[in-house]
Amino acid sequence: MSTANPGISAHTGRAVPLRRRDVDTDQIIPAEFCKRLGRTGYEDTLFHRWRREPGFVLGQAVYTGASVLVAGADFGIGSSREHAVWALRDYGFAALVAPSFGDIFRANATRNGVITAKVGEAFVERLWETVEADPATEITVDLADRVLRCGGLTEPFEIDEFSRQQLISGFDDIEVTSRSAAAIDAYEARRPGWLPRVVAR
Repeated sequence: MSTANPGISAHTGRAVPLRRRDVDTDQIIPAEFCKRLGRTGYEDTLFHRWRREPGFVLGQAVYTGASVLVAGADFGIGSSREHAVWALRDYGFAALVAPSFGDIFRANATRNGVITAKVGEAFVERLWETVEADPATEITVDLADRVLRCGGLTEPFEIDEFSRQQLISGFDDIEVTSRSAAAIDAYEARRPGWLPRVVAR
């Protein structure tokens, strides 16, 4: 198997409490940085404008090296730029926790091996309070059981089954399709000959 992302069944790491909601992809990575070539090297662009603000959470040393981002509702809304996920991934975030995500952003995250775990707003608030009280606290996002654990807190999270399996297996979209090659061939064999066909060149 040749895959861009190794499979992952769970991730454990310290967290960053991002107390902001309706975070769009332009806030995650401004458009001017989307002109770069390549799919890596975007860590310096993440939340570029906000990182200039005194006291912004990513500028606080206690959160250095954290790999789980806990955000407010509607994280990743706006334009479909995949660069937003690349910036988060390159900065070191392997899992994102929020009450809701932009649909296209969530799909892009899955394709790039980043977990998006949906939990209720009340639980996000409890996570923020826990992490702010002790930044050394770790969060485990368990894909196998669809459960999030943090200290004494445990909460099931939502993730669609296709995304969950894609993250666990590490398969990209092409590999997912290739696994159905036999079914595709069988369908083509049954398909009436008078219907249009795409001929490979």
